[in-house]
Formats: sequence, structure tokens, C-alpha cells
Amino acid sequence: MPSVHFMRRTLPWGILLLLSIGFLSAQTNGKTPLTIEHWRVAGPIPLPLPAMHGDDYTLKTHLAFDAWNHAERRPGAEDRFTGPGGAILNWRSLTGTEARLSAGEDGDAAHPQTALLATWITVDRYMTGTLAVTSPHLVKAWLGGAEVLKQESSGDGDKPVDGAVTLETGTHLLLVETLHDPDGSGDWTLTATLTPDSAMADVALSHADEPRQVMSIGALLDGPKVSGVSIAPSGAWATVTIRESRPPSDATQSWLELRSLPDGVLHQTFRGGTALSGVTWSPRDNRFAYTDSRNGKSTLWVVDLDAGTTLPILRDVEHLGGFQWSPRGDCIYYSVSDVPEADTRGVKRLQTPRDRWPTFRNRGYLYRVFLADGARQRLTAGDEGTRLLAIHPDGQSLLFSTTVDDYENRPYTRTTVWRLHLRSLETTSLFTEGWINAIDWSPDGRTLLVTGSPRLFGGIGVTTPEGVIPNDYDSQAYLYELENGKVSAITREFNPSVSTAEWSDDGKWILFQAGDGQYEPLYRYSVDGKRFMRLSSPVEVISAVDLARNGTAVYYGTSATAPPMAYQVDVPRNRHRLLSDTGTDHLADVAFGEVREFHFTNSDGRTIEGRVYLPPGFDPEHTYPAIVYYYGGTSPVERSFGGRYPKNLFAAQGYVIYVPQPSGATGYGQEFAALHVNDWGDRAAKDIIEGTREFLNAHPFVDSRRVGCIGASYGGFMTMSLLTQTDMFATGISHAGISSLASYWGEGFWGYLYSSAATAESFPWNRPDIYVNRSPLFNADKIDTPLLLLTGDADTNVPRGESDQLYVALKLLGKEVEYVRVADQDHHILAYGKRIIWQKTILAWFDRWLKDQGEWWDALYPAE
Repeated sequence: MPSVHFMRRTLPWGILLLLSIGFLSAQTNGKTPLTIEHWRVAGPIPLPLPAMHGDDYTLKTHLAFDAWNHAERRPGAEDRFTGPGGAILNWRSLTGTEARLSAGEDGDAAHPQTALLATWITVDRYMTGTLAVTSPHLVKAWLGGAEVLKQESSGDGDKPVDGAVTLETGTHLLLVETLHDPDGSGDWTLTATLTPDSAMADVALSHADEPRQVMSIGALLDGPKVSGVSIAPSGAWATVTIRESRPPSDATQSWLELRSLPDGVLHQTFRGGTALSGVTWSPRDNRFAYTDSRNGKSTLWVVDLDAGTTLPILRDVEHLGGFQWSPRGDCIYYSVSDVPEADTRGVKRLQTPRDRWPTFRNRGYLYRVFLADGARQRLTAGDEGTRLLAIHPDGQSLLFSTTVDDYENRPYTRTTVWRLHLRSLETTSLFTEGWINAIDWSPDGRTLLVTGSPRLFGGIGVTTPEGVIPNDYDSQAYLYELENGKVSAITREFNPSVSTAEWSDDGKWILFQAGDGQYEPLYRYSVDGKRFMRLSSPVEVISAVDLARNGTAVYYGTSATAPPMAYQVDVPRNRHRLLSDTGTDHLADVAFGEVREFHFTNSDGRTIEGRVYLPPGFDPEHTYPAIVYYYGGTSPVERSFGGRYPKNLFAAQGYVIYVPQPSGATGYGQEFAALHVNDWGDRAAKDIIEGTREFLNAHPFVDSRRVGCIGASYGGFMTMSLLTQTDMFATGISHAGISSLASYWGEGFWGYLYSSAATAESFPWNRPDIYVNRSPLFNADKIDTPLLLLTGDADTNVPRGESDQLYVALKLLGKEVEYVRVADQDHHILAYGKRIIWQKTILAWFDRWLKDQGEWWDALYPAE
């Protein structure tokens, strides 16, 4: 093991990380060059020139060809791999300030040879500098995947070739290809140095020959990820959907893994499409269907495992929606939207506030296709679109819904549930409600399982005290008996908020996926015993679940420091088994910091949950800056992995992260969730402020002068609101924040609908104390904290005007404010390249104000 050289300044998250794995090499500070002393090497191996190459094909031409496929090379992640020319290679260690390679005997030395060298560079801050490589032979180098220098001819080996480099906080792979020129002079040697620019005098720079790193933007976005699961009703087969980005484009690709159960062995993969989705199994046999979307059209495929066929049932359908198998497996029900022709006059008379939605005038209608011969039948028509809900177990009828405006009653729409008799196509209306989420039939066809607001069915699910308006997003479950219309609110005393629900085949129990505070587990509900049992789970947040007739279910989910993984579970026995962890290899070399619980009691006597993310290599003797992240709206910040605001990425930048769950979040019971209603920055802000004070008091290693805050959407509003109420934060970031509650209420596509719950019975004309007094715009003069505003300029949920107007106000007030808009992006920044820049913008802003390191921000947004 190489000796350890301590730097003049401690680098806790980097140094301790490297010490823990025992491969620490030299480090440097400031202008002092870092000499690379530890390499991983593959080769040398012969690399003869192509046959009939001619005089124009030289070693320079040879070097231009990427023989090593460097973008796929991950030294240390593989024991053996195939190199150029088919040679089977192993990585080996090479130590010394001068890397010396052997060209072999005279016969071998007479032909071109190549080798690849690798090492990992770690920096504790954004850094610019110069990489210099000296060799008598040809070289090409990539740092962090980007080519940074090239020497295209052999020389005397005394003069280095150099290139400018930019490194962001974290660990970066340096790859150097060297090509031995048999006509060159000098031994086959190579030295490399990395020198920070003088402005980076405080940088801590090190390298190691082991692929250990911390979370990075690339590690977050790239690599395959589990994104869906399904199970055959027999329980014999399961599919896992995998999705992967295709950088540098914004495209993604998807494929399916077919696995046999219970062993989980991979049986087959289905590839070829770029957007495979909607995998659904036939209830009778070993067939499943999925859609493949290309160029705006979708094809519905049916895979027959017994026959070994994959056939298109619907081909190239525009505006294809969801689909379900019939109970007998003889046909598939599906929806297609009718899209009206655009008005070429360039004018539009709105029919309803919902007519602002680009797709509002599309009408979805139901069809079915018979698999035997492809015959199709249209099932619904009319002025109102229809949504398929559930098919009766006997296959003779189905449920669908229609939705119309209802301006007099919250949520300002009403949904009617209809029963369609498939032989006659006659309909019967069952009930009309607001806030219906999903409906399913019991296996005997006598009872409906309905999920939705606590106020459904006359409010029988409400448990809040008299005069307290419940939170309509705190989803409940009901049993509706078709024979007599009797309704039971089965989750009335159940605190978690229901996400999905599915009957067991015998109807004796129901499998629930429900939000339990910051967790999203599974529950088994006994219908006769009326009891819930929480299932254990290897993951903390379940994203989707599918149940088979034999009581086996498959699901996938994540944890605070674990990427998406798929599992199977024997529900009655509560036994779980890994099904697929595709994608974990991509993060195998990433070190994560500890995640700790941190709860406190607020001034109202309520327990406010939270958690703390520590940087990798955490040192309690070191002092850290901190970031407080929150949502503050109707849902908690779950313990899921990644996301748009990845706490692990922030921690990897050397920050301690505090995540509180303010009053009003669902999953903690109806009374707690009801605190969200008509709050808008009152209780939630107090909880965040009190929680941050308690967090600082309990964590002396956090510098209270260097604490930032960030939130998005409702959380973006919370950032704006917090900065009008406290100066405890050194800076704040608001993405898609709401600055004026009245303008958001009217302008946001869903503003008045969301406000029907968040400001129930309250309007701009009767509650100026909320819509004016709690709007950050009307309190802009109280903001003295540097603020970064972020938004997609095509945001339809929270229009960009919410950031526009606060930006104008703060500029006129002479406040410290920056505003970055991301072109052609809606409420979420999804385009790959734009998301990277947007993510770097967030990190650079925090570095500027919490680390006094403004170089990254200046590089992204140089002064005009």
C-alpha cells in the first residue's frame, strides 16, 4: 500500500474515503502540481496497422480511432475484458512517478503496440487547471469522459503535451491511451501531472488507483434503472422493465427482462423499442402485452411464451392510451383519444378553465380487440371522454367514468361512475363523486374497492374534528356493496395515505401500497378481521406493485442510499426475494454517507419527523456547510433514491443535508394532513425554521452561518416565504416557486383545482389574509437573503410569471437575486443536457454562497 501524505488542509469526505479503502496516493494544494504515481494498466498488446493501409494511413490516423472504446471502460469493475484485436486482458497496478511500459523483444518492438492507463482524480471543489503528459510516444487522454489532450507523433520525450481541464467536486476517471511507435526513439515511458490554476489555491487534490468515488451527476442520471414490474396471474413469470438514458441526447431506451419465479432466473430479454411500457399479463395463460411507441405512434404487442411468438395486435395507433385484458383473455380493452383539428384562424374560445390544457379537447373512448382474428369494436362515444376503470370478473360488464365541470362544489369537477353491459352496450350510472382515484371489483363481483378523498360518500371517511377541513389528498379506501349501496370506510382509522389497492384472488385480503410518512411500504388488510399488517421490505419506498392469484407479488422501489431494485414477495408469509437489481453495478464504486433520523417536537407539541444526510467520509471534528431541503406541500419528502433534488449528490459535494417533514403532509393521519389546508406558509414555515434551529443545536459540526435552503413547486414557494420570515439562511433556491397565490390560482393549469384542497373554501375575494398577506411578492421588501430563482420557461403547472414577478420586485428593491430559465422545459427539467446544466447551476450557487467559491458559477454564467 502506498504511503500516506497528509495535506495542509483536511479533506474529510475525500481523504477519509480514500484512507478507508487503503489506496491513497499523493495529494496537493493550490498551484503545486499533482504527479500521478498510481495507475491501473491494461496491455501493452500489439496493434498492427490495417491490411492494405497505404502510405496515407499513419500512427496518427491509428490514434484517432478509439480502439479501446474508452467510454465503456471502467477499470476495476471487471476482472477480465476483451481489448483491441481480441486480446483477453486484466487490469494490473503500476506504481511510480514514471510509468514504464515494455515493448517486448525485438520482434514485438518492431510493430505498433498500445496500452491503456487509468487513475481516479478527486477534488473537493470546482477546479480548473492543466493536465500535462510527457512521453516519447503517441498519447491521448480523457478526463471525466472528455478528451483533453493528444500527442499525434513520437518525440524526444522531454516536452510535455498539455490541455486545459475543468473538474467539479468529486472523483473523475483519467484514461490515457499510449501508442508505441516502433520507429520512435526513447523508452516507452509516461509521466503525468495535474496543476490547479492559481485561483484555486485552496483546492485539495488527490488520486488513487481504485475506482472509489462519491455521487456525481453522471452516476445519478446514467446507467440502467428498474422502472416497472409485472407478474403473471399464475405467479410463474414476471417482467422487469429497464430504462436507460442515451447521452448526450435526450432520448431514453427501454427493454424488458422476463424472469421465471420463484427463482428469478433471467429467461429472456425483449429489446428493440425505445419506449416499451404498460406490461400486462393475460389472466388465463402465459401471454403478456406491452406497447412500443415510436414517432408518435404506438403498437400493442402480445407475447405468447408457450407458442414462442411476439405478434402485433394493434399497429401504429396514434393517441393510444391504456389497456386491460378481459378476464377470459380473449380480447384486450383499450382507449384511443380523438384529437380535433386545430383552428387555423389562430383564435380560441375557451369552453371551461380546463380548456387551457393543450389536451383538454381530446376525447378518450373505449374499444376492444379480439385476439383470435383482430376484430375490433368501439364501446363508447359522445361529448364526454371516457376512462376505463375495471372489468367485471365474469367479463360481461365493465366500469368507466366521465368527468364534467362543477363550479359550485369542490373540487370543481364531478366524476360519474358508469357500468357498461357489454352485450347490449347499455349503461347504468352507479354514483357521482369528486376526488375518485381508482376503482376495482372484488373477485366475486359484488363489491367495489374505491380509493379517493376522505370526503367521498358523504364524508364517512373523515376523522378530523368538527369544523376542520380534511386534506383531500390524504387518500382513503372504501368498500361499496353493489346490491344495496352500503359503503364502509376501511382506512378511516389508518394513518398511511393509500396509493394503490388490489384484491387477493380469494377476496379475503387486500394488498395496499400506502405512504406511511417518509416511507411507502405494503400492507395486507384482512377483510373479515378488518386489520392491517405492514409487510417488511428490503426497500424503503415502493414505487409499484403487481399481485398474482397465488398470493405472490412483485414490486420495485428504492431507499435513501439504494437505487431501484425489483423484488418478489410471498404476501401471506411476508417473505421477500430479490428479483432484479439491474443498475446497481453502475453505482458499485460509489460511497454514500450515513443517513440519520432527526425528529423534534414543534411549539404546538407535534412531532415533526426528519432525516439528515452526512457527507461520505464524514468527520465530526470538521465543520460543514448545510442545505435544508423541504416540500412543505401536501406530501412528505420520501426516503427515495435520486430524484430531481438528490440529497446524496448534495452530500457528496461536502454538505450536510437536513430534510424536515412540516405539518400538513399526508401519511401521518388525517388531523396532521389537515394542517395543510389554508396554511400556505404559516405552520409549515414555522416548522422548517424551528426544525432548522433544533438541527443546528443538535449538530455542532454544522456551521450555522453557512446554511442554505431549497425547494420546488410548493417547496419553491416555501423558499420564497421563508426568506420573508427569517434571515437564518445564507442563501435560498426556489425552483418553480409561487410568488403570488392569487395569480397562481388563476393562471396555473391546475392552480384552482389544487387550491380547492390547499385553500378549501378560500378565494382571492374572501381571504386576502392568505392570497395577499402570505404571498412572497407582497412581502418582497422583507427578503434580504441572496435568492436564486429557477424555472422551466414552458411550465404549465406553476407559470414562469411566478418567478418573473418576484425577480422584477427584488431587482427594483436592489436585492441579491439571480434568475435562470430553462428553455422548452415544463414543471420538471427532463431533457438530459438541460438537466445537467440545471443541476450544476444549483450546486454552483450553493458553492458560491456557502463555500465562498464563486468560480463554478462564474464559469456557468460569466459576466457580460
